[in-house]
Amino acid sequence: MPQSPPTISPTFRLATQIEAILYLKGQPLSLDAIADCAGCDRETAEDALIELMDDYAHRDSALEVVEMPSGYSLQLRSSFQNLIQNLVPAELGTGALRTLAAIALKNPLLQTELIELRGSSAYQQVQELVELGLVRKRRQAEGRSFWLEVTEKFHQYFEVDELSLILAQSPKHNGTAAITEEE
Repeated sequence: MPQSPPTISPTFRLATQIEAILYLKGQPLSLDAIADCAGCDRETAEDALIELMDDYAHRDSALEVVEMPSGYSLQLRSSFQNLIQNLVPAELGTGALRTLAAIALKNPLLQTELIELRGSSAYQQVQELVELGLVRKRRQAEGRSFWLEVTEKFHQYFEVDELSLILAQSPKHNGTAAITEEE
């Protein structure tokens, strides 16, 4: 049975409700999806969206509502993009986080072992982690694979000084050797 959209307080104008929807979804939404979430028809949602875009165009704000090929999105204005690199570490997807966790737990780890553990998508995830400075790749002395290890930036970003000490104190694991045997 399809769920009806949640009711939003009628004291807020529709443009404000759509602003909240775009913020909470955190990804581009089609006009139909916006209308469904707002509980109104497509034309009414489009009028409110135009009103919201006009509001943002005339206010001194770091945010803007933009139309993209995949829908409408509430995002940081491009003039503030430089702040992202300085203030906000890159968001990592679930796959990249799991890959990073595997590398951190087995630190160092051969890339071939990682691919066996995580699948071929790990190649791209490793590249992303290297570009972000969270993982370092170094060629294996003998063989064609790479050693993967977390960097100082990883320790700073996740506020982890010594991962092996944390794991040794964990009731589930008795040192890092147990982790190697589990997987």
